[in-house]
Amino acid sequence: MSSMPVGVVDAESEILAPVEPTRTPGARAKRSRVAFLSSGKATAGLVILVLFAVFAIIGPWVAPYDPNEVTVDLLLPPSGAHWLGTDHLGRDVLSQLLVGTRSVLLVGVLAGVFATLLAILVGVSAGFLGGVGDEILSALSNVFLVIPALPLIIIVASQAPDAGNLLVAIVLAATGWAWGARVLRAQTLSLRKRDFIEAARANGESTARIVWFETLPNLTAIIASSFVSTVTFAVLSQTTLAFIGVTSSSDWSWGTVLYWAQANQALSRGAWWWFIPAGLLIATLGMALTLVNFGIDEFVNPRLRAAGLSGRGLRKQKITPRIGFTAVRLDPVGARAPGAPTAQGSTASSKPPGTGSTPTHQGSNPTDTEAAR
Repeated sequence: MSSMPVGVVDAESEILAPVEPTRTPGARAKRSRVAFLSSGKATAGLVILVLFAVFAIIGPWVAPYDPNEVTVDLLLPPSGAHWLGTDHLGRDVLSQLLVGTRSVLLVGVLAGVFATLLAILVGVSAGFLGGVGDEILSALSNVFLVIPALPLIIIVASQAPDAGNLLVAIVLAATGWAWGARVLRAQTLSLRKRDFIEAARANGESTARIVWFETLPNLTAIIASSFVSTVTFAVLSQTTLAFIGVTSSSDWSWGTVLYWAQANQALSRGAWWWFIPAGLLIATLGMALTLVNFGIDEFVNPRLRAAGLSGRGLRKQKITPRIGFTAVRLDPVGARAPGAPTAQGSTASSKPPGTGSTPTHQGSNPTDTEAAR
């Protein structure tokens, strides 16, 4: 029998154990993106948002006319020369909307970024600090929750008549971060008691590392939802401020188009092309942001992700008909459990089939019945 060198394993006797694939962070992130994009709502919302972003970037260059160019073609309906008609000064409405898209998205994104950063800073810090620090930051959030954004911006705009988009975005962010901070604080309070956070503390990791590498990745969905909600709030607020004439009327936005249409009585003059396209753009952008938010909710909530909120899960469920307020079971008679009450209120016999199953007529002798059996 030949000896085998130490450390050498016979190929015939080697047993190969199944190797589990290593799940790297990149693979997990890829699976998360695929799961998010599998939602029809999120995909539709993202496609619409990408189209708006493209128009915001190239809008001033593809606009057929200068939005401030005054012509003699006053209040013309849509035609081949002016696809969305003209206003009371002969200015092209389509060019005004294309140029104004950049202003709307710029204010929305800037306000969303500023408000989200403030919400993360205050909410996560309050959740981790606890004690007096938590109380101070929570009180600060409560104060900003009750500050109305619209009157504050009106006051600021009255002091700075030429307030630009940056100032409007800062004021909107200053009044829109508190809701996200409260949600992040509550979630951070829940996460700080989890086992993986306690294990990180036991390993001697610093608080900054725990927050950055352990807590924030688990708050990504909430942060994204807060950002989308703040962008929606900022877009609607900026449009409202432009519509009532608070911001500069020389900076084109969708609200500015509505402002000039309302000031010149476009509705009473029958110039529907002057205000309906701007309203449809506002509604479409709000719908796209809402769809993305719904997609985030489905991605976070397993129940919503399974059902898809599309009715498919409801159609697959067995619905029991109800008579009045009493549920009716559709089980066959033979499937009733022994001793279960019947529809007439009697109790089903617990004897096996063939034993005492022959009905007895009223007034018959039990002895005759046994003889007949």
